[in-house]
Amino acid sequence: MNCSDVITRYLEAAGIKHIFGYPGDPSVELLETARRNGIEFVLARREGTAGLMAAAYGQITGKPGVCLSTLGPGSSNLVNAVASAMLDRTPMIALSGQIDGKREHTFTHQVLDHNAMFSPITKWTAPIRTDTVATVMRRAMRTAVAERPGPVHISTGADVVGAEATDTEIRLPPMIRQGGGFETFTTIGAPSATTMIRAARRPVILAGIGAVRAGATDALTRLAEEYGCPVVVAPMAKGVIAEDHPYFAGTLDMACNQFVWDFLSGADLIIAAGFDPVELIKPWTPGAPVIHVDTTPNTDQIYLSNVEMVGDVSAALDHLRSGIGQGARWRETEIADHRVRLNELYYAGKTPGKLNPTDVVDVARAVMPRDTVVTTDVGSHKLLVGQGWTTYAPKGVLMSNGLSSMGFSLPAAMTAKLLMPEREIVCFTGDGGLAMVQGELRLAASLKLGMKIIVFCDNSLNRIELKQMARQYPSSGTTIDPTDVVKLSESMACDAVEADTIQELEAALSAAQAPDRPLVIAANIDPAQYAAQF
Repeated sequence: MNCSDVITRYLEAAGIKHIFGYPGDPSVELLETARRNGIEFVLARREGTAGLMAAAYGQITGKPGVCLSTLGPGSSNLVNAVASAMLDRTPMIALSGQIDGKREHTFTHQVLDHNAMFSPITKWTAPIRTDTVATVMRRAMRTAVAERPGPVHISTGADVVGAEATDTEIRLPPMIRQGGGFETFTTIGAPSATTMIRAARRPVILAGIGAVRAGATDALTRLAEEYGCPVVVAPMAKGVIAEDHPYFAGTLDMACNQFVWDFLSGADLIIAAGFDPVELIKPWTPGAPVIHVDTTPNTDQIYLSNVEMVGDVSAALDHLRSGIGQGARWRETEIADHRVRLNELYYAGKTPGKLNPTDVVDVARAVMPRDTVVTTDVGSHKLLVGQGWTTYAPKGVLMSNGLSSMGFSLPAAMTAKLLMPEREIVCFTGDGGLAMVQGELRLAASLKLGMKIIVFCDNSLNRIELKQMARQYPSSGTTIDPTDVVKLSESMACDAVEADTIQELEAALSAAQAPDRPLVIAANIDPAQYAAQF
C-alpha cells in the first residue's frame, strides 16, 4: 500500500463515507485511493465550505468529518472551518497537501508552516511519513473523538502521499462511547451533591452539547420530571429535551436572552449537565451554587462549582435523581407561565402587514414535518431560530455557536441531506451569509439535494447595524447591495421563488418540490422586529 491507501483505508474502516475538499497536485493519489476504496469525494467550490461540510458531518455522525485541501492558499483557506470545529467541539480530520520534504524548509513558493498555522486551532497537528502513516491516522482518529472532540490537522507531503508505506496496519482505536461510572470531586468543606439537591427549592438544569454527545436525553428528562426541575438548554443542545415537554424552559443566549438569564439568576441551584461555556455569549452572572456534570472537569472556571461529577453524564444524572428526596420543587404551571412570558417577548416588535422574521420561522415550523432537521447561519435570524424553532430531538438544529462562523448553514444543510436523504432539511440563512458561500448552490444542485433554503433578505448585516443604531451612528459598512436571489439560484440550477407575505411563504413551502432539486426561497423580511428583540 502507498500512504494514501493507508489513509483512505482507515477512513473506510471507521465507516467514514465522504471526503469534502478542493484538491491540488499533492491530492491526486488521495483522490484515486478514495475512489478505489468507495469513499465519495465531494468537490466543494472552496476549501472553507468543504471544511464546514466536514464539520457538519462530525456534528451529525459523531465520527470525524474529513476535509482536504492542497498546499499554500488551500491550507490557509481551511483555517476558519478548522477553528469552527475546535470551538464547536466537532471531530474532524483536516488533510492538507504540502511541498516535498526535501524542499519544505528551503523553498518559499506556496509554502506555509502548517504546524505554526494549525497548532492553535487543533488538538494535534502532524505530517505523515511512510514509516508513521498508520500510527498517525490511529492517533488522529482517537484524538479527534476524545472529549472534548475537535479537529486534527495532517500534512501530506507531495513526495509521501504516493510513496510505498512501511507502517500499514489498519487497526482502529476505541471510538465508540460506552456507558460507565463517574468520579465526584468536591471543594473541602462543601456539601455533597445529594445535600445540595435536597435543600434546593428553585433548581434549574442547564443542559449543553456535552449532554447531546453523551446521549443523556433520557436521563436528563427523567431527572427533570422526578425532581420537578425546569431545563434551559444551550443553543447547540436544542432538542436534548423535547421542546414541547412541560419542563422545557427556553434556550440560553438566543432571542429574549436577558429574560432567560434572569430566570437562571432566580435559581438557588444550577445543575450544569454537559454545559460547555464555549457557547456563552453573555458573561456568567447567576450566583447560585453549581453542580458540574460532564465528561470533562470544570477547568474553564467560567462558573464556580464546588461539586464536579466527571464521567458518564447519564449515570451521574441518574445518581442525582436517586437522591432527590421529596421530589418536585416547581409546579408545572409556574414553568408554563414562564414559557408564556418568553413567547410574548419573542414576538415583540412585529410589524403588522409585513413579513416579520418570526413569521418566517413560524411558517416553516408549521408546514414542515416534526423531524425536520434545520441548519442556521449566524446573524439576527439565528437568535430567533435558536429560541423559536421547536426542536423535538437532539441534533434537530445544527449551528456554529462556539466560533459562530457565518457561511455555516448552507454547507451544513448539504451534508445533512447527503447523510439523511429521507429527512426534510431546511437551511436558514441571511443574505450576508449566503453571499459568502453562494457558489455552493451549484454543488447542491449537482448532488441532487432536494432541500429547502430560506434566505432572510434585508440587505443588511443586521447584528452590526443594530449596534450602530444603538450608538446613534448611521449605517456604514453594514448594508448589502440587493441581489436577485431567484435569478442567482436559477443560474445555479436550483428552483427558486420569492416571498413577500406569509401567504406566499406558506405556498412556497407547501408546494410539491422536485426531490432532486434544491428550492431557494427569498423571504423579503421587514427587519424592524430585530430592533425590539435585540
